[in-house]
Amino acid sequence: MKARTRAALAAPALTLAAMFAVAGPAAADTGTAQGDLTPVPLNGVDGSGTAMVWVDGTTLTVQVEATGLLAGSPHAAHIHYGADARNQCPTAADDADGSGTITTSEGVPSYGTVQVSLTTSGDTSPDSALAVDRFDTAEGGKITYERGEIEVSQDLADDILAGDAAVVVHGVDYDGSGAYDGDAKSDLDPSLPAEATDPALCGIVTASQMTDMPTGGVQTGSGGTQGTENLGLLVAGGAALAVGGGLLGAGVVSRRRTHRTDA
Repeated sequence: MKARTRAALAAPALTLAAMFAVAGPAAADTGTAQGDLTPVPLNGVDGSGTAMVWVDGTTLTVQVEATGLLAGSPHAAHIHYGADARNQCPTAADDADGSGTITTSEGVPSYGTVQVSLTTSGDTSPDSALAVDRFDTAEGGKITYERGEIEVSQDLADDILAGDAAVVVHGVDYDGSGAYDGDAKSDLDPSLPAEATDPALCGIVTASQMTDMPTGGVQTGSGGTQGTENLGLLVAGGAALAVGGGLLGAGVVSRRRTHRTDA
């Protein structure tokens, strides 16, 4: 009798536990993705780098290290993705206008639009795609960037872990003058030289076995942009840069998936 009573009491308890197990929230995905940054073809960059993204649910921590960039100049950097993009880095065949270089817009069919702006402070959404005063400056041609607590959509977090996102660093020096200048105009803002916005390095980040996340989730970079020789040139086109940022992020809400990043 006692055995039957214990069994009768246990059955509802087991059923209740099963109900909670079914109804409970699914665990958020975590993982890491990393990739090597290599020169965008045709754009005259002799550099390299690495990118690492730690994903904890919908929160990112990002590290980027790169060399061979234009020294003393700010370099916009982003996480790109597009549901209709090839989700790869550009090739020479992407030079659609035959200019002999790859512009940012010509790279979009390969790597997609801006999803996360890798700024050193403040907003990280596509709205800050060209917030030049908040991107890292290449000290001695090198950037060392780390930032945590970057909030993104679940869809974008999933796409990063699936190996469909690219990290792109912008800013080139076609004529070797040591400054953003030259006659070619930016496809994002004709008041700026193309050197200021054309892509320099690109890498697809794919699943990684690296599990240790940087402590602190700091917001930092290898150098500030205040006082650099090219900052004044870029800020002079500030209003148009905002328009350019919109072009970089165009199509974000019209794709099969809607991704949104938060500051």
